[in-house]
Amino acid sequence: MTAVTDEDHGKGKGKGDSGKEAGGAKGGREDGRWDDGLIARRAAAAAARDADAPVPVLAPADDDAEPQVEAYAPADGPLPARLDALRELVGLSRARLDRDTLAEAGRVLDEAAARQRLSSRHTVIAVAGATGSGKSTLFNALAGAPISDTGLRRPTTSQPIACSWTDGAAGLLDRLAVPGRLRRRPHPGPAAFDEALQGLVLVDLPDHDSAATEHRDQVDRVLALVDAVIWVVDPEKYADAALHERYLRPLAGHAEVTFVVLNQTDRLPGEAADLVLDDLRRLLDEDGIALGEHGEPGATVMSLSALTGDGVPELREMIGRFVSDRTAATRRLSADIDAAAARLRRVYVAEGRPGLGERAREEFTDRLAEAVGATAAGQAAEREWRRNASRACGTPWLRLWRWYENRGLPGSLDRMGQALTPPEEELTARQRVEQAVRIIADDAADGLPGPWAQAVREAAFTGARGLPEALDELAVEAGAPGAAKRGGSTETGKGKGKVAQLGGRPPKPPRPKWWPAAVLAQASMTLLQIFGGLWLVGQIIGVLEPGLVTPALIMLAGVVGGPLVEWACAAAIRGPARRYGQDAERRLREAAAGCGRARVLDPVAAELVRYREVRERYVTVTEFSTTGR
Repeated sequence: MTAVTDEDHGKGKGKGDSGKEAGGAKGGREDGRWDDGLIARRAAAAAARDADAPVPVLAPADDDAEPQVEAYAPADGPLPARLDALRELVGLSRARLDRDTLAEAGRVLDEAAARQRLSSRHTVIAVAGATGSGKSTLFNALAGAPISDTGLRRPTTSQPIACSWTDGAAGLLDRLAVPGRLRRRPHPGPAAFDEALQGLVLVDLPDHDSAATEHRDQVDRVLALVDAVIWVVDPEKYADAALHERYLRPLAGHAEVTFVVLNQTDRLPGEAADLVLDDLRRLLDEDGIALGEHGEPGATVMSLSALTGDGVPELREMIGRFVSDRTAATRRLSADIDAAAARLRRVYVAEGRPGLGERAREEFTDRLAEAVGATAAGQAAEREWRRNASRACGTPWLRLWRWYENRGLPGSLDRMGQALTPPEEELTARQRVEQAVRIIADDAADGLPGPWAQAVREAAFTGARGLPEALDELAVEAGAPGAAKRGGSTETGKGKGKVAQLGGRPPKPPRPKWWPAAVLAQASMTLLQIFGGLWLVGQIIGVLEPGLVTPALIMLAGVVGGPLVEWACAAAIRGPARRYGQDAERRLREAAAGCGRARVLDPVAAELVRYREVRERYVTVTEFSTTGR
C-alpha cells in the first residue's frame, strides 16, 4: 500500500479525478478548464445534474456548503467570556506585573486567536512517546498505512509527520510547521473511510527523550499547539521520571484531552499486562491526572499492541467518538486557561479581605492631627481667648503689673508665643507624619498579593512626599491657631513663596459683643476708685469737708467691683473660649484630614479599586474551570 500525499491529491491524483491523469501545466484539464479542487468538483456536479447523471461523492457534503473556517466555540459557551476576561485581566495588569508573569496568559490568548482563525471541523491529535515505545507503529496502525518509518535505528522519527483524513487542514499543519513533504493522507481502506474519523489530523512526533535537543524542542513546541495527545508508553519506560515530571504532571489539567496507551502488551506474559496497567493508573493518579472512569471526565487509559493489532480497533473507536464530538480544541484551550490562571493565582488571590476600613481612615486622621498639633493648637487657642479676655476685662492695675513683669523678659508668655518651633520638634512632627503614612500603607496592603501590595505602598509613599509642608500650608490657610510664618522658604506649586509653618503665635480671637460693656463697667469701677481716692485726699489736706464714710464706700465699691467684673467676665468667657479652642482644633484636623486624603488615601483607594477590578476578571476566568483549579 502506498500513502497518498496532500500534494498528489491537490493535483488531481486522488479519488476525485475520475481516473484521468492531470494534463497541462499546474493541474490544467484537457478541455482547457482550470482544476483547483473545489471549483472543479462544483463544475462536475453541475455538469452531472445537467446530464441527469449521479454526482460522485468526492468529500463530505458540508465541505461544499460550509466555509473552511467556522466559529471556534459556541457563542453561548463559557469559553468566549473566559477569553475576554483573561484579555482584560492581562491589559489591566501590565502596569503592575512584569512581563514574565503574564507571559503564559499572553501565549494562551495568542494561541486562542490563532486557533480561532483556523478550521474548527478538524481535531489535531499528536502521538508522543519515548524512544522505542512503538508510537510510530501505532501511528501507522491508526492510519492504515506505513506512513511513519519504523525500525531498530534510533531515533527513527526526526520530524513531525501528519496524516489528515479530510481536506481543509493545511492551515493547522502550517501552524504546527509540518513540512509539505511530510503531510500524508490515509490509504484508501476502512480507516480512511471511517465516518467517525473524518476531521482527524494525526501527528507523529519525535521521541520526547531523544538525545537530539532539536527533537525535544519540536515535541515541546507541537504539544503546546495540538488539540489532544496520545501518550504511548511501553512496559519498560512507563514509569520514567522524565515523562511524568516533564510532561504528564505539568499537563495534569489537560486530562480530558489526554490518552495514555500502554503499548507492546504482546511482550508481557499472562496477567502481567493488567498489573502494569494498574501500576500506570496509580502513577497517573499520583501525578494529579483525573482518569476517565465510570463516566467521569478525565484521561483515557488503555493497553494494546500496535504490532499485533490487539486493542487498536478499540482505540480507533475511542478516537472516533472524541473527534466526532468536535470539542477537543475548546477543551484544550479551556485547560490552557486553567493552567495559566493557576500560575497567576499567587498574584491575584488575596488572603482575607484587604482594603481600607473606616476605622483605619479615622486612625490615620488622628495621627496626622497629632503630627500637626491640632489638640495643642486648640488648647492654645482657648488660652489665648482667656488671655485676651483677661486683658480686656481685667483691672488696669493688674494689667499694668503684668506688663511690668513681661517687659523685656525673654521667658515671658508673649515672647514664648512668638518663638519659633524648635528644629527637633519639627523633626518629630515629620517623623509622625511618615509613621502615619507607613501604618496606613501597611494596613491597606495587608493580605494583598505581592505586586499589588507593593503598588499600594508606592502610591502611599509617593503621595506623602511634601505632606508635612502641605499640612503646614493648609493649616495656615484654614486660619488655625498655632500657625505662623517661620524661617526658611518652601516653594509651593502656586508660587506663594514662603509657606507658613505650624508652631507660631496664634492670631487674636474675635471679641464678643458684650466685651465693650464689660470694659465700660471695669472703667467705671476704676473711676470710682479714683473718685473715692481723690475725695479722701481732699479731706485729708482740708480742701473738702471731713466725712470718710462716703468716699471710703465709693472707693471700696470701685476696689471690690473691679475684681468682681473681671471674675464675672472670666466665668462668662469660659464656654466661648472652650468652643473657640474646639473649633480651632476641628479646622486644623479637617485641614490635615483633607490633605492626607488627597495625597495618600485617595491614591491608595484607587490602587485597591484597580485590584478589585482585576480580581473580578480573575474570578470570571476561573469561574467555569473544567479542571477544578
